[in-house]
Amino acid sequence: MTYKETTEWMFGRLPMYQMQGAVAYKADLANTLLLAAHLGNPENKLKTIHVAGTNGKGSVSSMLASILQEAGYKVGLYTSPHLKDFRERIKINGEDISEAFIVDFVAKNKAFFEANDLSFFEMTVGLAFDYFVQENIDIAVVETGMGGRLDSTNIITPLVSVITNIGMDHTQFLGNTLQAIAGEKAGIIKPGTPVVVGEYTPETKPVFESKASEKRSAIYFAQDEVLPDYPSALLGDYQRQNKKTVLKTVEVLQSALSINGDAVKTGLLNVIKNTGLRGRWEQIHTNPAAIADTAHNSHGLKPVMAQLLNQKYTSLHIVFGVVNDKNLDEVLPLLPKKATYYFAKPGVPRGLDAQILANAAKKYNLNGKIFESVKQAYDAALQQAAPDGLVYVGGSTFVVAEIL
Repeated sequence: MTYKETTEWMFGRLPMYQMQGAVAYKADLANTLLLAAHLGNPENKLKTIHVAGTNGKGSVSSMLASILQEAGYKVGLYTSPHLKDFRERIKINGEDISEAFIVDFVAKNKAFFEANDLSFFEMTVGLAFDYFVQENIDIAVVETGMGGRLDSTNIITPLVSVITNIGMDHTQFLGNTLQAIAGEKAGIIKPGTPVVVGEYTPETKPVFESKASEKRSAIYFAQDEVLPDYPSALLGDYQRQNKKTVLKTVEVLQSALSINGDAVKTGLLNVIKNTGLRGRWEQIHTNPAAIADTAHNSHGLKPVMAQLLNQKYTSLHIVFGVVNDKNLDEVLPLLPKKATYYFAKPGVPRGLDAQILANAAKKYNLNGKIFESVKQAYDAALQQAAPDGLVYVGGSTFVVAEIL
């Protein structure tokens, strides 16, 4: 098969939470362990850092990878979802995995995948770990997909576990309280392995402390630390706490790795160049200015909307779309009423019909027009906004991906 045929097979034949929702969720590690054994247990041959949390996982993972790269290490980076190309999920020193490796890996293991009905995410985790071992990396930064305890990445024993924060997201799988969600994320804490928690609440802190005590793991709360606010290429206000999480993690890693202060500073400044991270308070157009951000739940949107309202503009135009399992009554009240809206359905099966979104938005006095595609909505917003207006694109990772 060609690369296109291979990835279409991966996306199309097997259920995939990112595209389909609940039908693709497998709350079990048995298949991942089976695949790992089939591949010769590559996870046991890697030094890793494991990153979970509701928001900020991609930013924290990318900053850590960039810093380690600047420190001279050969760094694997595994993240999800991708924005444009599947290969973005698996990188070494910022270079995407090759099409040839993916094609060869699937061809070699396709019969095993089919016989054991492996999910998209299980296959992808196996692919990443196998690739990192074959390429002889020094360390891998591994981001969980969803949750932690039952996430397919949770077969590694990392140098440090990182939990960025806890918010209400994926409640149909992870639980409908902050405590329950924290319990799922805390599932990545391993015996004797230190854990860094970025942000906590009165509800979540005891959950983390209890799990760390049970596992006899040292626990650090970055939120409580006084750490330098180094400049970064990532400009969202919410990155301040993510940077604190990263800096505390680097401090904890010093016992296992050599990372000097210059590597930390240059790593933060070069994070986009070194990792290709996109869609985090990213300016994608000027005159009018247009900002794209992948924040997609209430916990992530609150700081983004606060930063948006602090910008200078004569008119605000918001291109917005969501997936069909989004709790609109949590998200829509966060959006500014003094804005013109451009509603569109993300181009994936899980995308919510734009008419349904617009009807729900009207209840919160958010008014605008409906468009057949995200691109049409974005083009219309750019045309309507004056040169000193501001266009915001968001609501879903898929919305941002279609514009980038």
